[in-house]
Amino acid sequence: MTPADSLQTLGRAADAPTPLLRVEGLSKRFALHPERLLPWRFDKRSRAWRRQRIHAVNGVDLEIQRGDALCVVGESGCGKSTLARLIAGLLSPCSGEVHYDGQRVDHLTANQWRPYRRRLQMIFQNPFASLNPRLTVRQTLEEPIRLHHTDWSRARVRDGADALMADVGIDLGWSERFAHEFSGGQRQRIAIARALSVNPEFIIADEPVSALDVSVQAQILNLLMDAQAERRLTYLLITHDLAVVEHFATRVAVMYLGTICELADADTLFANPRHPYSRALLAASPRLRDGQVQTMRLNGETSMPIEPPSGCVFRARCPHANSRCQRERPSPRTLSEGHRIACHAVEEGRI
Repeated sequence: MTPADSLQTLGRAADAPTPLLRVEGLSKRFALHPERLLPWRFDKRSRAWRRQRIHAVNGVDLEIQRGDALCVVGESGCGKSTLARLIAGLLSPCSGEVHYDGQRVDHLTANQWRPYRRRLQMIFQNPFASLNPRLTVRQTLEEPIRLHHTDWSRARVRDGADALMADVGIDLGWSERFAHEFSGGQRQRIAIARALSVNPEFIIADEPVSALDVSVQAQILNLLMDAQAERRLTYLLITHDLAVVEHFATRVAVMYLGTICELADADTLFANPRHPYSRALLAASPRLRDGQVQTMRLNGETSMPIEPPSGCVFRARCPHANSRCQRERPSPRTLSEGHRIACHAVEEGRI
């Protein structure tokens, strides 16, 4: 079986009944900096001035099974990267819980997180900022190996770094070069090799190809897919590019203004999106169906995360919104196995 063939079986069935990652009611708010424009607002109810906050993530529920490649897609500013950093332990949630392999991890200290760092790694969006400019490629790869394998000899650590460079297509002759001597695609390969250096089982990739040329994006995506097939990796991929989602994902979570609107298998979502926002995203993507370009217009503008609207967060732009959408926030409902949606219009059969 080739890596491409084995990849098709990943994410379709869990290796264990317990999900590798479970997120419950996760929320994160950021207070505006005092020097920002209008950091305070007057609360009419309490008749007092209150610090305004950005509601980046609002009550997200999510499960990721072993072998999944879950893509979180949405517009810029909808909270995708904040969600990734909350799951990776780089930010602390205001409320909610993160469970990794059955253990709650959102409240752990930096030292308590260390055993999980070996199992969970992150690839950042900007390869020009995520690598230490003072370290050579070899030092960049040897540092995490040495940290998590204190009993390894110097020769074994060096051999491990060499094997990683070969796996991701980095010439061994580049090992003594620094990050600034490489192109964006080469730097992202180094960043991927660094993430794989401790042999993780779960990788969070935050827009790993958005800063790269189109010709290089396919190479990096294929590299990630090959690594998944060979190492049985689980992915959480953050992106706004539906072409990447269609090529990479086994499951898709559509996010809008800090909430998950729709969660489904990739095949189901692209064949039959149910939420109006999911339909709008797919209509905005350059796809041809039945010889005609699918179009859909949205009303209004994106709401600000500083003051999320009451009820459904998408109601101001939704052509199917009614008075219930203004009053009541929709709860996620399961339409079929693996397909979950939060929409009053779908629930009431109006779409």
